[in-house]
Amino acid sequence: MISTHRPIMIVLLSLITSNTFARQAASATASQIGVGAQYDTTHVYVAPQDIDKFIASFLATFGGQSTKQVVVTVTPTSSSTTSQLLQTPVGTVSVFGFKTPIPYPYGAERTGYLVTDLDKAIALAKASGADILVAAFPDPIGRDAVVQWPGGVNMQLYWHTAKPSYAAFKTIPENRVYISPWRADAFTRDFLRFSHGKVVSDESHAPGIDVGRPNDSIRRIRIESEFGKITVFVTEGHLPFPYGRELTGYEVANLKETVAKATASGATILVEPFTSKDRTSAIVQFFGGYIAEIHAPAK
Repeated sequence: MISTHRPIMIVLLSLITSNTFARQAASATASQIGVGAQYDTTHVYVAPQDIDKFIASFLATFGGQSTKQVVVTVTPTSSSTTSQLLQTPVGTVSVFGFKTPIPYPYGAERTGYLVTDLDKAIALAKASGADILVAAFPDPIGRDAVVQWPGGVNMQLYWHTAKPSYAAFKTIPENRVYISPWRADAFTRDFLRFSHGKVVSDESHAPGIDVGRPNDSIRRIRIESEFGKITVFVTEGHLPFPYGRELTGYEVANLKETVAKATASGATILVEPFTSKDRTSAIVQFFGGYIAEIHAPAK
């Protein structure tokens, strides 16, 4: 009996071990798709005539520097845009000033996420439930694709031919996503599969003042991963302006000082500073129309 079952047991143990290593390898590969939050940018589209004013105001507000402006084609079809990267201690922005009409679906992608391997990232995104809006194509410094998650959240995935090296952020910005109650769970589930991130908090009765509705409560989900932070606001879309228009929230040490720098540089305060549970926030609009939330920990 022992001699009869021993080969079978060995085979079963071998299969279990192989499957374990395969799962570990798959997990390691997936976890290495992201490079770091400092390589993930908010995409800002500004009319060419407003770019210099936007950049001056944004850098005066948050500090940092800009790369040299270049004129390139960043889409798979014919187009022309100025392009430069604004690197600040609290977030990175890719600025585009299109000189030609913007090909679809560009302009609707909110962020660019650097990945270690674009083909693996696309395969993982598809396996996690994302749609591929723009298949992989070469750009001047690497390769790109655009994916869409449940709820209509568009993101660019990109890979650089020459590996970049950026300093880590002083504070990590948050990608602010507004999704309906019918798609919020699907978005969260699928993005977590892709990013191997975690839900930091999921509050069913978060303060409604966070979305301009102080008399209500909303569901708010906060996610963290190698790609940085995402805050999901679950609403039925009854939102006063400018909520839902701001793509990114920037954390600063002193909100009052930062807002003062923003207004001194020509930005407009759309929502005056207010306190909500763990933070004090404001929403500003920069030259060219870019709207951003700025916040500091509540004292």
